Amino acid sequence: MTDSASPATPDLWSDLWTEADRDEVRRLQGPIWVVGAAGFIGAKLFFSLSRIRTDVYAVSRQAENSWRLLHSPYGNRLNLDITRAQEVVEAVRRHQPKTVFNLSAYGAYERQSQVRRIHEVNYLGTLNLVQALAETGCDAFVHAGTSSEYGLNCAAPGEDDRLEPNSDYAVSKAATSYLLGYYGRLRSFPSTHLRLYSVYGPWEERDRLIPTVVRLGLQGKYPPFVDPAISRDFVYVDDCTRAFVKAALTSCRQNPGRSYNIATGTKTTLADVAANARRQFSIPAEPVFGSMSGRKWDLANWYGNPARAQAELGWEHRVGFAQGLDVTAAWEQAAEPHVRFAAVAPKTEKLSAVVACYRDHEAIPHMHERLTTAFRKLGVDYEIIFVNDRSPTNDEEVIRTLCSRDAHVIGISHSRNFGSQSAFISGMEVATGDAVVLLDGDLQDTPETIESFYAEWKKGADVVYGVRIKRQAAWHMQVFYKAFYRLLRRLSDVEMPVDAGDFSLIDRKVVEHLLRFPERDVFVRGLRAWVGFKQTGVPYVRPERMFGRTTNNFLKNIWWAKKAIFSFSLKPLHYIQGIGVVIFGLSMVLSAFYLAYYLINPPQNAPGITTIILLVLGLGGIQLLSLSILGDYLGKVLEETKGRPRFIRARIFSSRGELSNEVEIGRYLAELRHERSNRQC
Repeated sequence: MTDSASPATPDLWSDLWTEADRDEVRRLQGPIWVVGAAGFIGAKLFFSLSRIRTDVYAVSRQAENSWRLLHSPYGNRLNLDITRAQEVVEAVRRHQPKTVFNLSAYGAYERQSQVRRIHEVNYLGTLNLVQALAETGCDAFVHAGTSSEYGLNCAAPGEDDRLEPNSDYAVSKAATSYLLGYYGRLRSFPSTHLRLYSVYGPWEERDRLIPTVVRLGLQGKYPPFVDPAISRDFVYVDDCTRAFVKAALTSCRQNPGRSYNIATGTKTTLADVAANARRQFSIPAEPVFGSMSGRKWDLANWYGNPARAQAELGWEHRVGFAQGLDVTAAWEQAAEPHVRFAAVAPKTEKLSAVVACYRDHEAIPHMHERLTTAFRKLGVDYEIIFVNDRSPTNDEEVIRTLCSRDAHVIGISHSRNFGSQSAFISGMEVATGDAVVLLDGDLQDTPETIESFYAEWKKGADVVYGVRIKRQAAWHMQVFYKAFYRLLRRLSDVEMPVDAGDFSLIDRKVVEHLLRFPERDVFVRGLRAWVGFKQTGVPYVRPERMFGRTTNNFLKNIWWAKKAIFSFSLKPLHYIQGIGVVIFGLSMVLSAFYLAYYLINPPQNAPGITTIILLVLGLGGIQLLSLSILGDYLGKVLEETKGRPRFIRARIFSSRGELSNEVEIGRYLAELRHERSNRQC
């Protein structure tokens, strides 16, 4: 391949490779994928390869949102979520990559704490790539592991020494090393696993140790340090990226499935780091150690043994720590105007859509497509939870098909029809997002409106609900709905927004409060108003159902109105009491009048029978109405005292499998609660 054009500001993308290193890059089989190119090492490798070749692709789940790739003059980008098996297969078949460098990872930073996500990305994502590439054929697959796989066995271990991982991240990477060992040795898949030590250099995350040392050093300061005896084996990033190229040209072909330590073999303590910073930046003060707490995986003898890499890959480090610090400081000064905004990488936001489905089999695929488009446009992580409320049509089969194609989809099926309100609560218990969007499955709640919801949420609103400024329905139903919402607002004991249904975006902290409510007969939009917090409405036009006919009718709407009023208002009881007082007063007045009239003018016969009958019928009607209202309230009390569950899940299914046992579902929900807790922390 021919060398690509030089960028306008080459200092940002320059490397310390030699011409011999570049010749090795030219020998790689193409096209070349750098998976995880949005990350530190992946971006640096992508930059160095793209300076030499034009068939290099930056592959990332959200390549367009990476602050590193945002500055890159190299345009080959491919959005790909490696946890979605079918999407990986289609992309591999379409692009036919021959050399793949997999640097995708989740869990390397403390802020990346979702345990399930760690194993999905690091292990299952790698498995998806390997299986797809094994089908189409590839020349080399080099995977980025971590020295953390050795865990407590951290003092210059050899590649065949015992692994003692001490974190979920380390466990997932160790498992991947065994996966590649199996595929390489027994199935001849051209793979290599590189256990990377402490890689540093240009384009590293702004909150990591070396960028912090450099940034504060340029100001004549030290960062906070932990124990001075804590050690690392620092590898300059350009030495690390050279190892990937050498592995692709050697071990992938000669010793597939092997693991190698990419290390200098030098133990560098934090005291050494401080001494080098003092020399480089002429800092007059002494560093203060113990001024911050250490991480649970920090160890005093953490350094590697690079002997196998030297012997079999022909690789060894060239850049010592002092030189690497100098080069990083020079880059930091040149790049500071460009990367100033990227002080700390933000935690990826996640939205969960909960869709209540009943007779919506035709609309579900369209809902999925439009929700996916909306979430990708926002650039957020997301999940779509379809709750099949025991639909008599094939809603579940349609949801299963979507699960098989899209790892973002989760399906829940209830044992019987419990109603949309219970379906929303069921989905909210499974949702793991920072906010939850509630929608009906008939597409009357428009997914495109979520963008406006999201904008209000980002401004600080805790609840954003849709306000139906126009409803495409028969005129008499429009009049009924308008009257209902205004009656509910007048009767309710809390402030109820008018023309607002269940369609809404609810922040995680509000969702947690809603899930703690013990009541069985729920009315979500009422509870949503009852909890308070900062709430705002977004206007939208509510269309008719895209398919079929509405399952609501006039009598069912009357039932909805009663449910809402009796759940959030005691005023009907007050009105009954008021009517009773008024009638009692009138009866006393009439009694006194008729008694006086009888004494003054005794009747000769029995007139007034019609009046008596009307009074009896009228009072009887009022009594029956009052009793029926009391009965509704008593009925609600009876339902709550029974303590029956609001719903029963028959099964939960996704691309990862199916849970149909109550114990399995309970364990799964406990894991989700733990994951949500970690995410909030």
